[in-house]
Amino acid sequence: MKTITHQNKNLTVRDLVTTGIFCAVFLVLMMLGAGLLAPNPVLTFLMPCAVALLTGPAYMLLIAKVPKHGPVIILGVVIGLLMFVTGMYWMWSIALVLLGIAADLIAGAGRFRNITLNIVSSVIFSLNPMGSYLMLWINRDSYFSYMVGKGTEQSYVDTMGATAQNWMLPAMIASIIVTGLISAIAGKILLKKQFEKAGMTA
Repeated sequence: MKTITHQNKNLTVRDLVTTGIFCAVFLVLMMLGAGLLAPNPVLTFLMPCAVALLTGPAYMLLIAKVPKHGPVIILGVVIGLLMFVTGMYWMWSIALVLLGIAADLIAGAGRFRNITLNIVSSVIFSLNPMGSYLMLWINRDSYFSYMVGKGTEQSYVDTMGATAQNWMLPAMIASIIVTGLISAIAGKILLKKQFEKAGMTA
C-alpha cells in the first residue's frame, strides 16, 4: 500500500473547477437516465435504477480526483438546486443535499482512499431520487397536486398513481442499491489506474 504524504485538506481553486466539471458530467448522465424513462408514467419507476447505473463511474472518479471533504456535498447541493428550479419535487432536492452529506462522511471515514467505503458512499448517494418517489406512499394527493401545479399532465399522474403498488417501494430501493453497486464497481474497474495513482486501497 502506498504511503500517503501530506495533503492539503482545503479545497483549492483547481479542486473547485474539477468538482464543477464533474457536477456537469454527473448531471448529463443523470438526465440521460431520467430522460429515457421518466416521460413514461409506468417506466418512470425504473428511472432511479437507470440513473444509478449511469452515474457511478463519474461519482467514483470525482472522489479519486478530489479526495477531500466537500466535492460530494457540492455535487448534492448543485444538482439539488437544479432539480428544484426545473420543477422537480422539492423532496428530491432535500434528499440530494442530505445524502450528499452522508456520502461525504462515509467516504471521508476512509479518507476518500478506501475503495469499499467509496463504493458504499456512491450507493448511498444514488438513492437520492427516492426523495421524490417516497411521497407516493407518504402523501400521494400532495405529491400529485405539486406535480400538476408544475405542469405535469393529469393523465400522467393518474396512470402513475394506478401503477404504483405497495411492493414497488422496497423493490425500487433494492434495485437502486443493486444497480448502484454494479455501477460503482464498474467505475472502480474502468478507473483502476486513476485509483492507483490516487493511492486508494480496498
